Amino acid sequence: MKKITFLALLSFLTLSSIAQNKFGHINAQEILLSMPEFKTMNSTLQISQTLKQSTFKSMEEEFQTKYIAYENEFSTLDDAIKIDREAELKNMKKRLQDYQQNAQNDLLEEEKKLMAPIEEQLFLAITSVAEEGGYIYIFNSQVFYYGSEKNDVSELVKKKLGL
Repeated sequence: MKKITFLALLSFLTLSSIAQNKFGHINAQEILLSMPEFKTMNSTLQISQTLKQSTFKSMEEEFQTKYIAYENEFSTLDDAIKIDREAELKNMKKRLQDYQQNAQNDLLEEEKKLMAPIEEQLFLAITSVAEEGGYIYIFNSQVFYYGSEKNDVSELVKKKLGL
């Protein structure tokens, strides 16, 4: 009898300690998209991208102009001049490719730099909500397939961020 009572008490204590654990979930993407800092970052990146595209386009137009001129004059050029022009066009094409690659890398690096403080701000808000609400885990709802709406703490995080 003592053994059964002990097992029942142990089961009750185990179940009650499990029941005390609180889990929550958020939609981090939705929260990020609603943050004014994120919108500002996107505008900044858009401006940078537009400038880089404009520069690339002018470089590409210069290449096309020189290429068309070379094709038009091809039959009248000496072999030495043809070799020089072909080398010049080849170098221009390489510069175009390098510029495009570097521009993409620069934009990714800029995005990472601008995104870091925004992600930190979101993380601090989530941590604060977790501590205040007694949550032991808060998951991003985009990672799992089901989550009860009563455990969605997105609104609490938005409130903490002043959104």
